[in-house]
Amino acid sequence: MSADEGLIAWVADGLSPVGIVTWRGMMGGATLYLDGTVFAIVGDDGLWFKSDAQADRAWDAAGCERFTYARRDGRVASMNYRRAPDDTLDDVDALRHWASIAIAAGRRAPVKRRRPAG
Repeated sequence: MSADEGLIAWVADGLSPVGIVTWRGMMGGATLYLDGTVFAIVGDDGLWFKSDAQADRAWDAAGCERFTYARRDGRVASMNYRRAPDDTLDDVDALRHWASIAIAAGRRAPVKRRRPAG
């Protein structure tokens, strides 16, 4: 997976009225944060929004597939991210709508604490 910096810029610009989008590289792609909350990932295959059990109904109704990847042992695994609907790539209102669902899922996610070194 590789990060499409143009797509990241589109998301950051579109969500600027909502908050500040930052990103970190991840396995060749990028994890996107809005004001510190994880809400999406970007890779060479597009934009994927965070989901959870509460948000899954909205993603299912829109036909948004779940993020999957091949593990080293050949099995297919999935993560709680859904492919962004096509209209989020050229309609800022659609981007904000779907991102708001992902941001809410990100805020509901348990906070992962780093273990102290030693």
